[in-house]
Amino acid sequence: MALTLDSKLKLRDGNEIPLLGFGTYEMEGQEAYQAVRWALEAGYRHIDSAEWYENERECGQAILDFCKETGTPRATIFYTTKLKENKGYAHAKAALEKSLDVCGLGYIDLYLIHSPIGGAESRAANWKALKEAKAEGLVRSIGVSTYGLKHLQEMVAAGGELSVINQIDLHPFMTRTEIVTFCKAHGIALEAWAPLVRGLRFKHPKIVALAQKYSKEPAQVLLRYSLQKGYVAIPKSSSKTRLESNLRLFDFELTDQEMTELDALDEYLVTDWDPTETP
Repeated sequence: MALTLDSKLKLRDGNEIPLLGFGTYEMEGQEAYQAVRWALEAGYRHIDSAEWYENERECGQAILDFCKETGTPRATIFYTTKLKENKGYAHAKAALEKSLDVCGLGYIDLYLIHSPIGGAESRAANWKALKEAKAEGLVRSIGVSTYGLKHLQEMVAAGGELSVINQIDLHPFMTRTEIVTFCKAHGIALEAWAPLVRGLRFKHPKIVALAQKYSKEPAQVLLRYSLQKGYVAIPKSSSKTRLESNLRLFDFELTDQEMTELDALDEYLVTDWDPTETP
């Protein structure tokens, strides 16, 4: 099936997530509000926030205002946010409820544990809180972020409901083969939170060559790679021009050989943080 801006991925719980989303890391206040409004106006229907980003209120308000002004149903916008700190069951419950209240959207489409830091006991307690919030209808889907292989194995070994997704640093220069293989084997979707490699490899010869071949920008090549891998991708930009440019991905396709060559660029490049080996 051809990829389009409307393409969605069915999660293991039956819910669907738009393959292409809009990230808001390092955006606050009016900048966050304006960027999300521009993103929605451009056609994005998946907005990624987090307690840690301190922009849940602005993201939620931008979604509400857009929906009201355009007659767009709230249900057509997929909203993600995340638990900042792993401090046990009671804290996770309270943090989730606060995030829901702050965004003002009525429910959260996807709520993630932002990192595995805090230890196995805290991770298990957090997960219990998330499962209860889902049962109560506060969130539709629940998952994790930056979980390494051992954290995922720990979750599987515990039995019961698994994360629907692992949002992690994933791109041609960080392919994470073991984590990807494990997630696929257990029906856990993968979401790339830095699909543009934070611009660090836009001038790499292979990226430049493909951009020239297809008359595309390096960012568009990298995003196309993510989507063809079956990953959810959430590029971020506070520039109206760039966030619109990042949508122009659906009129070209990388060959199987080119995808293999991009995979071969892996150098374990960490673009921000990497808590995948934390105890």
